[in-house]
Amino acid sequence: MSEAQQQKTAMPAKLKVGVSIFIRKGEQSLWENGVYQNCLFLVMLLLRSPRVESAVLVAGGGDGGPADATNFLADSPVPIIDMATAAQELDLMIEMSAQLAMPWSVAFRERGGKIVSMRVGNDYVIDIERMIFDKPHGLLISGAPYDEVWTIPEYEVSCKPYFESTFRAPVRLMPHLWSPMVLERAMTRAPADSPPFAYEPGRKQWRVAIFEPNICMVKTSFIPMLGCEAAHRAQPRLIEKMWVYNSFHLKDKPLFIGFAQSLDLVQHGLATFEGRFPMYQVMPGKIDAVFAHHWENAQNYLYYEALYGGYPLVHNSHLIGDCGYRYHGFDCEEGGRALQRAFAEHDANLPAYRERARRFIATLDPEGEDNVRAYTAAIENLYA
Repeated sequence: MSEAQQQKTAMPAKLKVGVSIFIRKGEQSLWENGVYQNCLFLVMLLLRSPRVESAVLVAGGGDGGPADATNFLADSPVPIIDMATAAQELDLMIEMSAQLAMPWSVAFRERGGKIVSMRVGNDYVIDIERMIFDKPHGLLISGAPYDEVWTIPEYEVSCKPYFESTFRAPVRLMPHLWSPMVLERAMTRAPADSPPFAYEPGRKQWRVAIFEPNICMVKTSFIPMLGCEAAHRAQPRLIEKMWVYNSFHLKDKPLFIGFAQSLDLVQHGLATFEGRFPMYQVMPGKIDAVFAHHWENAQNYLYYEALYGGYPLVHNSHLIGDCGYRYHGFDCEEGGRALQRAFAEHDANLPAYRERARRFIATLDPEGEDNVRAYTAAIENLYA
């Protein structure tokens, strides 16, 4: 089938749609990164679309197959199939967690299938870091054919033109999706005596957590650490402890050691540096506030989870409405003042804070009418 003929493929009345997900042998967790959860939220939405007959997850990219995902994807609302089955049965393939091989993509489109790449990471920054610093590659510019690229508003500035150029395909901004479903199911598996995932007012000092992953420049702990330091210098009894998660791998780096030891919080014994843990495991009963920072990465599940629990979120995101306590850009001093304001106001304003968070989280619902409509329109546009 020629390119011109492929572009004119008539849209079936109902589509069979797959979403690729990376599966490897051995242990795997939905909490390793946001893209795995994103795959689940997308298929939840697809099941609600009037133009979709069925949706599946497609195991690809790793050395594992559908059988290896039994525990990892126990909460999946759809079945998991392999790439060979997908090639024969699907009408639309959405590349998400696992990149499609070029020969597979060419053959799939030759028989009339449509392919979309859904980009939910800051691939521009990730790619240039991995090229410049000789890290293992992420996205490969393979020359595989795509009908369209979908991404989310946080990447409009840094990645949209990059995707248009490298994929040689139109790029469409799509709504970000999130549901508390994964978080709620994780909490049901917690010990019966575990505290709820909810902010508890009334503490005289706060335990502040930083969860930035520290594996890429777009999300790091340094501005939050400096923001906590600014609040501590201005109000020494505000912070009981600063917990810097995802930082354990930095503990032997001389520059990080010098940076951390320059802080009063560290010198006063009020800071601790930890490994990586899911938020739901460490927040209840142990943490009072979250301090976050991003660089061209303003939509994060971390924010949504904190807001869902009613926790004060100090952040620099322009894409979460009027939720949390915002500072701007890289201004750690303003961030410190935002933390002070949260400490002064949060308990008194908790009902209103929760209501703002509830309204915002509703806009992310994978099964929400507006989101289903937006994705359905994007699917229809592939056949226009």
